[in-house]
Amino acid sequence: MKKNQVKEAKGKLGVLVVGVGGAVASTFIAGSLIARKGLGVPVGSITQLATIRLGKREENRFPKIKDVVPLAQLNDLIFGGWDIFEDNVYAAATHAEVLTKDHINMVKDELEAIKPMKAVFDQHYVKRLNGTWVKSAPTKWELMEQLRADIRNFKADNNCDRIVCIWCGSTEIFTQLGDIHKTLPALEKAMKENHEEIAPSMLYAYACVAEGVAYINGAPNLTVDMPAIWDFAAKNVVPILGKDFKTGQTMLKTVLAPMLKTRMLGLSGWFSTNILGNRDGEVLDDPGSFKTKEESKLSVIDNILQPELYPELYGDVYHKVRINYYPPRKDNKEGWDNIDLFGWLGYPMQLKADFLCRDSILAAPLCLDLVLFTDLAQRAGMGGIQTWLSFYFKSPMHDDNHIAEHDLFIQYVKLKNTLRTIIGEETIDFMD
Repeated sequence: MKKNQVKEAKGKLGVLVVGVGGAVASTFIAGSLIARKGLGVPVGSITQLATIRLGKREENRFPKIKDVVPLAQLNDLIFGGWDIFEDNVYAAATHAEVLTKDHINMVKDELEAIKPMKAVFDQHYVKRLNGTWVKSAPTKWELMEQLRADIRNFKADNNCDRIVCIWCGSTEIFTQLGDIHKTLPALEKAMKENHEEIAPSMLYAYACVAEGVAYINGAPNLTVDMPAIWDFAAKNVVPILGKDFKTGQTMLKTVLAPMLKTRMLGLSGWFSTNILGNRDGEVLDDPGSFKTKEESKLSVIDNILQPELYPELYGDVYHKVRINYYPPRKDNKEGWDNIDLFGWLGYPMQLKADFLCRDSILAAPLCLDLVLFTDLAQRAGMGGIQTWLSFYFKSPMHDDNHIAEHDLFIQYVKLKNTLRTIIGEETIDFMD
């Protein structure tokens, strides 16, 4: 791929957010608007702050990514989306209590102007929420068609050149991959017949791909992680990616587990618990939604440690994950890990990590990066699963012919090498 094969980032980029009134989305939008006014620093954003090495180390070329990669500018972003509650994004951000009133008021007018479109919602899939601003139709297919109309109308009304959609909504109950998810005709038939295994998130995903809109799955929902959507996205040359933003505890796991493996230290057990008080914590208090999140969180360690290759070190690991809804904490999540490891001759040791983090503060820069990188992929003609963006996800999506990579540092090298390829630079293997 040559840099001149990437379409120019001209015109407005529409950013449609599912769950636009949630804590993550409102923090992402408000922070992006504050940053583009020069009133705050977008800490945590690779697209805005990180550099990239180009060429040999002695050439001393370390430009910022945003200065050499043809990304959309913050000034070109137009925000919108859907939510199950009618509040505009200013009211939603105020209610979420993530950002201070001083910060929110810096962009009050812009936030008040972002009013959600009615969402597709079914309480069967998210037990703890009761949506009041929702669409209705006789079939799921017709609901999907309403979403397609929303996308077209938003694009026209805001004079957008192109659109990216990102799911910042709640975690749906666990859904197994079934026959209806394996082929496009089966998926479409299931939507028309109101099949119970067609969750609302799948309607958003299908609608986006049908409209040529890239789709980012920020939750552990099945959504786009199915052969039917893989084929649909590849056919329409639409980027799809996910799943589940990698922010707090799992980010630490993808750093600590590689440390154990590279030093050939053994692992007996890893216990993880979280306390969280925002809407996400409330939703995950339901066993069905927690099961979906648990599957995402549990996959990390086995993938990195490869117990089938190192049975003496990782063949009998006890791994437990817990999430506890604790309202007083609001968005200030605490992730606590107890790691029982062993070293030379099997002598036991322990490692404890207590991450007192802020859920939406960590997720917001990921949303910005994903929107800008996904738009870049769309302009570069990179349809289908974007494995190069696995860096941002707990459970990186991959097809049946590949294996997910969870190691944060390997993921980062892959991300930067893909950027080098896009701009026509040599990839780096660090052999120099």
